Amino acid sequence: MEENGAAPLREAWYYALPGHRLKRGTMLAKTLLGEPVLLCRDAAGAVFALRDICPHRGIPLSCGSFDGKEVECCYHGWRFAGDGRCTAIPSLVPGQKLDSEKIRVATYPAREVQGNIWLYFGTDPARAPEIPVVAGIGDRTYSLVETVRFEGDIDHAVVGLMDPAHGPFVHRSWWWRSRRSIHQKEKEFAPSPWGFTMVRHRPSKNSKAYKILGGTPETEIAFRLPGVRIEQITAGRHILCNLTAVTPLDDGATEVNHAIYWTMPWLNPLRPLLRLFVRAFLHQDRDVVAKQQIGLRHAPQLLLISDADTQARWYYRLKQEYARARAEHRDFVNPVKPRRLRWQS
Repeated sequence: MEENGAAPLREAWYYALPGHRLKRGTMLAKTLLGEPVLLCRDAAGAVFALRDICPHRGIPLSCGSFDGKEVECCYHGWRFAGDGRCTAIPSLVPGQKLDSEKIRVATYPAREVQGNIWLYFGTDPARAPEIPVVAGIGDRTYSLVETVRFEGDIDHAVVGLMDPAHGPFVHRSWWWRSRRSIHQKEKEFAPSPWGFTMVRHRPSKNSKAYKILGGTPETEIAFRLPGVRIEQITAGRHILCNLTAVTPLDDGATEVNHAIYWTMPWLNPLRPLLRLFVRAFLHQDRDVVAKQQIGLRHAPQLLLISDADTQARWYYRLKQEYARARAEHRDFVNPVKPRRLRWQS
């Protein structure tokens, strides 16, 4: 098995939070990429993110308060604006020479796109892979979103989610597929921006859930760095799209956010039922990755085979090439070549 290059890519946009979970005038603390982050939505609806540590005495800013404009530390009342500037130090008296605005807390570029909040952890967002956009739905937000914590690093979470052969075993169920449904599959793949795409095709006949869409659905599945999978299904004039984003919390845990968009109004009343199916599906992936960690504690030598594990190989090569390109101050060169893959699932 190829080396993973260890740590997650910092020079990338990561999914931080479904937008509806951050209300106006509120703040929310998270650990992302091992760093304490404070996400805030101001009174006007704009999102910003600060390092969740007061530069005075190191207490988390999230222990304080937020008035919809500035964050106030609970220890000494220091206040910080959305751009990280310190705007007030209450303990200062007239005549004491300290320009509070020269004191800053670190910030993270934050953007909200189609209902999703993304953060950038590097130094040059202009050179990073763009924030993924779901085609064909405009600025609308997701119809359904689920968040699941995986115990394990980002590499094993990503590889597990893109694995084409685990379905009949991990996701065995009456509404999806069974062991008896296994048959040979053959798909065309092509390079795409910052990743690769399983080109548009009709879903496999053993994927029962697609039948709910009616007609003759076609699907296209794209993967891109640092860990985003977008499956877009078209059924006539309608679109159903799954955006799955993997974000490392720390060295031993990863968060998977699964946002679903659809243009079929008749699916709206089925949202509670669909949520149960999505949650069950994600929990099956979570549980098998948790079991995997038991064996990984012993640092075994792992194997990747062709063709079923070729996508995993591509992921590691993409990650390595991106890290090398950044280090060498050159353009990223996609290592993926067009190829037809065959496997059984």
